[in-house]
Amino acid sequence: MNLHKLIALAQHAIAALEGAQPLAQLAARLYVAQVFFQSGLTKLRNWDTTVELFTHEYQVPLLSPEWAALLGTAGELALPVLLALGLAGRFAALGLSVVNAVAVISLPEIAPAALQQHILWGCLLIGLVLWGPGRWALDRFAQAWLQQRAPRAGYTRTA
Repeated sequence: MNLHKLIALAQHAIAALEGAQPLAQLAARLYVAQVFFQSGLTKLRNWDTTVELFTHEYQVPLLSPEWAALLGTAGELALPVLLALGLAGRFAALGLSVVNAVAVISLPEIAPAALQQHILWGCLLIGLVLWGPGRWALDRFAQAWLQQRAPRAGYTRTA
């Protein structure tokens, strides 16, 4: 096989991989959103237990256990919805990255398997922060909608 054919084959492979990016970004968004949303629902269903855990088990710095429980639960319920929809996708991914990091930091002891899950979620979230939620996200449609309604060139300001 000559060099030109090899380069053409590599270019086709790269194009196929780039074409799969929106699907991969959607899969990452939905997977991570589901994990955090389920965690938020569990906290909400057992609120007394949640506050107890934040009081005795989780050592969240700078916040009272009640506030930590409230903010953590709110973040685990609201941010995954935004992430799944791809609405304010980078903000949602960054917010869940903070929730994820605080969860790891606040546990005095964490099982190696649980730590590996948090690392996986953190890597997926950082990828979404850096590269965005993808083409199949409401952010993309919102941006196009806003650009259509932006003031056109030739705008003049009156005094």
